[in-house]
Amino acid sequence: MSASPGTRNPRDWKAILTRHEMLLLYVLIAEWLFFYFAGTTTNRRGVIVGFGTLDRQFDILRHSCEIGLLALALTPVIITAGIDLSVGSLLGLSAIIFGQLWHDAGLPIPLAVAFTLVLGALAGGLNALLITTLRLPPLIVTLGTYSLYRGLAEAITRGSVTYTNFPEGFLFVGQERWLGLPTQAWIFFAVAAAVWLLMHRTTFGRAFRAIGLSPEGARYAGLPVGRRVALVYVLAGLIAALAAIIYTARLGQAKADAGTGYELFAITAVVLGGTSIFGGTGSVHGTLLGVAAIAVLKNGLACLPVVMRMNAAEEMSGLLTGALLLLALTASVLPKILSNFRARHHAPAP
Repeated sequence: MSASPGTRNPRDWKAILTRHEMLLLYVLIAEWLFFYFAGTTTNRRGVIVGFGTLDRQFDILRHSCEIGLLALALTPVIITAGIDLSVGSLLGLSAIIFGQLWHDAGLPIPLAVAFTLVLGALAGGLNALLITTLRLPPLIVTLGTYSLYRGLAEAITRGSVTYTNFPEGFLFVGQERWLGLPTQAWIFFAVAAAVWLLMHRTTFGRAFRAIGLSPEGARYAGLPVGRRVALVYVLAGLIAALAAIIYTARLGQAKADAGTGYELFAITAVVLGGTSIFGGTGSVHGTLLGVAAIAVLKNGLACLPVVMRMNAAEEMSGLLTGALLLLALTASVLPKILSNFRARHHAPAP
């Protein structure tokens, strides 16, 4: 008996509730509840401190914006079966260039921001050129630019120069609140909405999945594969430069080691959110859940009494993030392995 119009079949609800994004949401809720009860205490004055405070939740949002932006940038890249290991290094280079443009060249902040964004797009364009024109593997190309961009940042500053004393109006973006939320969170939400609309509500963005599943098939279908792939790398460079500006505003300084290791956290968030490392499947909302899971993990660990006594929050965060990445990668290929195993097991004997 079919369901009446306007109602969902119970099987449809089961499929929705067991989707990867929903399962990740359950994990995120359980993770938050664990840290709330294990990492929230009351001091001698009876004031609640630790993970459960509103300030701590704002800190989670504030400190996850840069990694969240890089994860948004990497989502279309990975969906097209590519990878970009250079986004963290490009963040550091962009921060240094921004500091130089303002401090040394004397440009006003808005103009320095504009030039930095153009630099990020051009750096992403270099990746795009090598990948789409010379047909080099994205892993090798971006591994090379990973070292190139970080090396340029170190060379420009000689490993010692740090740009500081930015104006209060600029620091407001990274250190204050607007309409009740950290200011940079509004920028992050705007970028997330724009990338979501591009990926899920335009034929242009939907083509990324077809490219990831089968580039040759996409070419036969008339899609300009080279131009679309180039776009995702240029977009990644642009967003990485934006993340550099927010990073600088949050810390109040621009230095060459900015963004070190951020590419690992960003890739983990994307894969954890359900985007296949082999391309073709994934979603922006899944990536956002992955970012939230990592942000809660990093900040929650810092509130656990046992971790605080050991002073090992950063080490534990890196360890667990690596474990999450391996787990997410395993989960992405496990269904295919099980399917092949069942096919062999039920195949008729010769």
